[in-house]
Amino acid sequence: MSFVAWIVLGLIAGFIGSKIVNKRGDGLILDIILGIVGAVVGGWLVSFMGYGGVTGLNLYSICVAVGGAIVVLLLYHAIRRA
Repeated sequence: MSFVAWIVLGLIAGFIGSKIVNKRGDGLILDIILGIVGAVVGGWLVSFMGYGGVTGLNLYSICVAVGGAIVVLLLYHAIRRA
């Protein structure tokens, strides 16, 4: 995947994940960063379970990235509150 595709996927995953986790978002840059990290984490978790990871800018990869972004956002908010 290209760098631009990772940013677009991260933006989409971060935005959707932020809306699911805390209903308001954390800002554009933080959403993108946490979304990209979430895409990597989601891809690793799905690969660990024996499925394909993030394969491109498609619906499957967005779902995987959003799942990973949710995990990363929950961890981020748990650490930030502590």
